[in-house]
Amino acid sequence: MSRTLRYGIIGTGMMGVEHVHNLQALDGVEVAALCDPDAGSLATARALAPGASCYEDHAALLAGGGVDALVVATPNMTHVDILLDVVETGLPVLVEKPLCTTVPDCLRVIEAAGPDAMVWVGLEYRYMAAIAGLIDAVAAGTVGPVRMVAIREHRFPFLDKVGDWNRFSANTGGTLVEKCCHFFDLMNLITAARPVRVMASGAQDVNHLDKVHDGRTPDILDNAYVIVDFDSGARGMLDLCMFAEATRNQEEVSVVGDLGKVEALVPDSVVRTGIRGRHRIGDVDETPVVNHGVRHQGLHHGSSYIEHVRFRDAVLSGTGPESDLKAGLWSVAVGVAAHLSIEEERPVGVDEVMAGSEDCGNHG
Repeated sequence: MSRTLRYGIIGTGMMGVEHVHNLQALDGVEVAALCDPDAGSLATARALAPGASCYEDHAALLAGGGVDALVVATPNMTHVDILLDVVETGLPVLVEKPLCTTVPDCLRVIEAAGPDAMVWVGLEYRYMAAIAGLIDAVAAGTVGPVRMVAIREHRFPFLDKVGDWNRFSANTGGTLVEKCCHFFDLMNLITAARPVRVMASGAQDVNHLDKVHDGRTPDILDNAYVIVDFDSGARGMLDLCMFAEATRNQEEVSVVGDLGKVEALVPDSVVRTGIRGRHRIGDVDETPVVNHGVRHQGLHHGSSYIEHVRFRDAVLSGTGPESDLKAGLWSVAVGVAAHLSIEEERPVGVDEVMAGSEDCGNHG
């Protein structure tokens, strides 16, 4: 491997460009190759990395060589075919979330990759400063055994992307896969348990109802409640609204255990901790937190930069990914189960959507 880690970026739309910016802020790496079938997207990325080789097809980039690591930031529905080609090369790869749009496609990638593949799933919410502080506090036992995890995301509608691909569930896996795999991953990580049952209610009530693309009206949910039961006895709840941008904090994460409660607020970047018997309502410890050394804040409050630092270090040291294929699979599985719960108006066992996954173990 070269002294400078050379990256190939497959997919140079909004998130691909975000990855380029993060890599250009990172020491010891360079953007060596770019790939996108959309001429406009490719031109935008090329202007940022004029020395990079450019390709319209990912197979051509892989055949061209000259890279030590890859980032896949293409539309969700393309992940499975691209990853099946990528894992054959043995190159380390960071793939944007969700891993794939369906559980069977996730399983195909896991089987093809094998147990030792360096495939890192881009679940960067783990690295937002306040959320990372909350995760550390829970792992340290600050609130005792985890009983409840509540996550609220109140935000703006889905952003415009090339060809409006993200307006359609067939392309994204649905909102609860596309967007909410982040939150199901956090629940899985925080509880350190396996999700076993999902109950959900959601709809498309406000966003994109007056839009038409190629004769089709968008069909993505814009609000939902999702309850997840875990085999540890813990429970998780997601409160999602994508027409609630008139708010102070976009994400609020709360974890309650036997000993107390810890909260993370984003973008306020605050961790609040209350211990039973020591604190009371209105009187808790509140700690501002920052990710030190972040050179590019970007679209996710510096968390993508932290993720790239850790991915680079893992590649150079030969260690495995922190958010691996199994984490990607389980985060998708909960989203798929949530959509099925809404469609069929019933609780859904996660094992219903995980058929064929017996060898995949727990989420991490």
